[in-house]
Amino acid sequence: MAAGGRWLRGAMLLVLLLVIFAAGWLTAKTGMGSRFDPASLPEVERQFVEKMNGAALVGRFTISGREDGAATPDRYDLYGVDKVGPDQWRFNARIGENGVTLPIVVTMKFLDDTPLIMMTGATIPGMGTFTARVLFYGDDYAGTWSHDGRGGGHMFGRIERFAAKK
Repeated sequence: MAAGGRWLRGAMLLVLLLVIFAAGWLTAKTGMGSRFDPASLPEVERQFVEKMNGAALVGRFTISGREDGAATPDRYDLYGVDKVGPDQWRFNARIGENGVTLPIVVTMKFLDDTPLIMMTGATIPGMGTFTARVLFYGDDYAGTWSHDGRGGGHMFGRIERFAAKK
């Protein structure tokens, strides 16, 4: 009986360690809990945060090899955009029509006054792995995308304000 109790305690300890590891990994991956104070950001980054919080990227995307067809409507509602590390930004976004809002941490660099998202092999839970380059200028965005090596194309559109639905 004592050996069974030790085995059970050992198994519970292992599960606890796995849960702690998973929580740490999730926190690091999503940037949860970390955020730069917008007031401490350089002016160009602060303006980007102000513009993108409560904004929607409303546009279209194309699929390589099917450029003769009509571009497909596309929408990303941004409920929050925060800088969470050097060149790391978290977008709390509802992607397309799936209705799920996810925190997505991406590498983003500013080339003068032009923010550029650089995702390479980034996994979005429930959606797959994506590579993208998207730049923002004024009220427009444009870029390229690929999904799990299964396809890709271009994306483009406007940055619009929207009333956040809680």
